[in-house]
Amino acid sequence: MVYSIKQLNTDRTGRVGEQEIEQDEPVLDRAFLALADPIRRRMIARLSRGPATVNELAEPFSITVQAVSKHIQVLETAGLVTRTRDAQRRPVHLEPATLERLTGWIDRYRLDHERRFRRLDTLLASTPTPKPTRPTPPHHLSAEEQES
Repeated sequence: MVYSIKQLNTDRTGRVGEQEIEQDEPVLDRAFLALADPIRRRMIARLSRGPATVNELAEPFSITVQAVSKHIQVLETAGLVTRTRDAQRRPVHLEPATLERLTGWIDRYRLDHERRFRRLDTLLASTPTPKPTRPTPPHHLSAEEQES
């Protein structure tokens, strides 16, 4: 399934227009869902240092090797990792292309928000700040004033 996202862009004349951007959202959905689990995020962090076997990935966790294999399968389905065969070993490797797609998607929105904050900073810097007024101390009435 492919969704389209409407994004506002400014052309050379400074006019704002809508541009449709088509993205393969299911790939991002699967990757973000896979990364929602803390164990899988820790596995990705471990794999960022280099390939590892299922047993090596299972070491820091108090779960079965079968459970680790299922986590790897979710990461594999999401396109975040791949497995290769090296004689008897089947090391798991990080798939940088998918991570770059996630980073690109996040960066697009991060940059939009940074631009908005910079415009707000400029606006606030050009707005004169009112001088703080000194608060008036509460007026205490004397006993005579309170009776009248």
